[in-house]
Amino acid sequence: VQLQASGGGLVQAGGSLRLSCEASGHTIRRDLVGWFRQAPGKEREFVAAISRTGGSTFYSDSVKGRFTISRDNAKNTAYLQMNSLKPEDTAVYYCASDPNAILSAGPSYSSDHEHYNYWGQGTQVTVSS
Repeated sequence: VQLQASGGGLVQAGGSLRLSCEASGHTIRRDLVGWFRQAPGKEREFVAAISRTGGSTFYSDSVKGRFTISRDNAKNTAYLQMNSLKPEDTAVYYCASDPNAILSAGPSYSSDHEHYNYWGQGTQVTVSS
């Protein structure tokens, strides 16, 4: 099972990036999929998640209204569209999936990294001021 995160880069404040998380060796169409990030010297933090059915999305307060998580089941890929980027968004971004979450898993469950079984290798996002 491999999750390949891509799409990171250097962008100016106010700019946009779209991260992709492509799965191989495993179908994430029915998984809970989340994005997390870790800045230097800080702990990993939850960014966004999309439920197993795709009917619910959850966001941290720091990105709500700026980031959008989505999935393309045909491509076995999840995305994180990041708009209005700020320097404090600078971090390595990781995607992860949990095939065992209940269908009605809510934000508390979805934001806990310990529930996720599969992790991508991370992609660097740097936002300059």
